[in-house]
Amino acid sequence: MDTRVVNKGQLPELLDKLAQDYTLFAPVCEDETVTLFKQVSGAQEITLDYTNSDVSPKGCFFPQTEKTLTYTNTGDKLEINNVCEEEKTVVFGIRPCDIKSILALDPVFHGKFVDEYYTNKRENTTIIGLSCQKVASTCFCTAFNSGPCDGSGSDLMFTELGDKYFVEVNTEKGRVLVDAYSQFFGTQDTDQLAKAKAEHEKKLSGQFVRKVDLDGVKEVLDNNFELPYWEKVFEKCLGCGICTFVCPTCHCFDIFDLTNGLFTGERYRCWDSCMFPDFTLMAGGHNPRPTQKERVRNRFMHKLKYHMDRYNLDGCVGCGRCIAKCPVNIDITAIIKDLKEVGQNG
Repeated sequence: MDTRVVNKGQLPELLDKLAQDYTLFAPVCEDETVTLFKQVSGAQEITLDYTNSDVSPKGCFFPQTEKTLTYTNTGDKLEINNVCEEEKTVVFGIRPCDIKSILALDPVFHGKFVDEYYTNKRENTTIIGLSCQKVASTCFCTAFNSGPCDGSGSDLMFTELGDKYFVEVNTEKGRVLVDAYSQFFGTQDTDQLAKAKAEHEKKLSGQFVRKVDLDGVKEVLDNNFELPYWEKVFEKCLGCGICTFVCPTCHCFDIFDLTNGLFTGERYRCWDSCMFPDFTLMAGGHNPRPTQKERVRNRFMHKLKYHMDRYNLDGCVGCGRCIAKCPVNIDITAIIKDLKEVGQNG
């Protein structure tokens, strides 16, 4: 593997240059409380003092609200213009769980039916991952064959080790960026830093509070759609949808048009949630998920079964955001444990 070194003191200058040459997204702390990924103009706006962002960086590829087309109707002719961005972009500072979530989104938007809005952003974006420095009490990424220093899916992977960043060059995109900014990427001490990264990863592996075992859980869901267990789980749920909005792999959206009432209009799509009653409400009034029980069941079936069925990929990455943000403490790791017991007890 090709590896490099960036001196910590040079990182701000590198980020400033990236912001000049690319559209740069990075973690930003808003109101001193919320960390999320936003477009930045330079290093001074970026925060690296965080465990994981409150809102995932999936919005860099699948924005919360996105204009998709404009239209003009003159009476004789309907003119439609797609709005599809093709800006060269860098996303810096993505944690390993969120990198893995992008891999989970790829077959959704770039599978049998290609979504050009997502695909254009994905193809024009270089992902620079950033290894974790500590593990939160809600983290359980190791349950999904990942880890706090796992760079799989990134173009470049940065790991902070003292006064240096150890950089792994994982793709051709990453190599192009390193070559373009070669003055920042050294080759000294890479072997020593590789060993230091392994020690760092070993240290972090001992910080996980949650020991999550998925063995047999999908089989329980495969064979037990009408589990009485869901009657117990859904009673706490408020249907607020926060779990889906902070989740890095949720991808439901709604589509709506805005018009000035004359001859022009714009079409948008925005994040939606399967936890909302009207998400599956049909025009004739029928709702196949009429109560919160069916909606809660669907969410966990999607995370632990449906995504695997469709794409052979986990629908959860163990980021722990839904645990941290749920106002009534619904905990997916506790549900996994309960489902294992269901399987063991027959």
